[in-house]
Amino acid sequence: MSNYNINKGIGRTVEFKGLKAQYLFIFAGGLLGTLILVMILYMIGVNSYICLFLGAGGASLIVWQTFSLNRKYGEHGLMKIAANKRHPRYIICRKPVHRYLKFTTKSNVR
Repeated sequence: MSNYNINKGIGRTVEFKGLKAQYLFIFAGGLLGTLILVMILYMIGVNSYICLFLGAGGASLIVWQTFSLNRKYGEHGLMKIAANKRHPRYIICRKPVHRYLKFTTKSNVR
C-alpha cells in the first residue's frame, strides 16, 4: 500500500502529484463527471465498448488538460484570469472635462 503526502505543511496550498490548489478540484470533479457519464450511458444500454472508449478518452482528456493548465498558469493563474475578465477594458467618460475639475466648497456644518 502506498502512502501519498497531500499537504506539505500548515498554511501552504494543497498539492497532489504536482497539481496545486483549484486544479486538484478540477481534476477530481472532471474524473467524477466522466465516471457518472459512463455509468449513465451504460445503464441506458449503450454498447459497452463505446462506454469504455468515452470513459478512457474523457479521463485522458481531463488529465491532459488539467496538467497543462497547471503548468501554464500556475497556482493562482486561473483566478487572475477570471478577475481580469471582470474588469472593464476601458472607462467611458461622457461628461465634459470641466465638470470633473469643478471645485465646490463645503458649507460649514455645525
